[in-house]
Amino acid sequence: MLTRRELLGALSAAALSAGAPAAADTLSTSSYRVPRKHRPREVRVDERLTPGAIYVSNATHSLYWIEEPGRAIRYIIAIGAEGRQFTGRAVIARKAEWPGWRPTANLIRMEPHIYGRWPDGLPGGHPQNPLGARALYLYRNGRDTIYRIHGTPQPWTMGRSFSSGCIRLVNEQVEDLYRRVPVGTPVHVA
Repeated sequence: MLTRRELLGALSAAALSAGAPAAADTLSTSSYRVPRKHRPREVRVDERLTPGAIYVSNATHSLYWIEEPGRAIRYIIAIGAEGRQFTGRAVIARKAEWPGWRPTANLIRMEPHIYGRWPDGLPGGHPQNPLGARALYLYRNGRDTIYRIHGTPQPWTMGRSFSSGCIRLVNEQVEDLYRRVPVGTPVHVA
């Protein structure tokens, strides 16, 4: 059983970098099979964690959707490379199916060889769109943080610090989470 102390400890730990930022142009491989250890599963958690909230541990590359006191679904995630991870509290203020994507000016400036090709972005469903099948938009104090919980065309990155900052799940898993999570859901990330 995952205790509140263990979860909060993991949420407080510094994330470890396991790779470089993802290149937005890497195509997915339809034959990739998600390892059993990376599949969502029900886990026991401390009963004091808030049902209906999401807790993310950057240190363990895990996202917990708290279903009821003492019970959660754990998803293995990819997070931002060191120095690019989101931390703190937010609220899901918007949800989108097959969202369009546009790189920020900062991404284009920092990595023009990756993001400079798409200054106008990519439509939803495009195989190179890094947001994948679904996106949950994180807001803080009523403002878009520019961070998302979203799918990815790169399922092999799960369990790694790989992206430009967002919290990523395998497309099928983000579709499952998307169905469960309403707008207004609190998100805690450490």
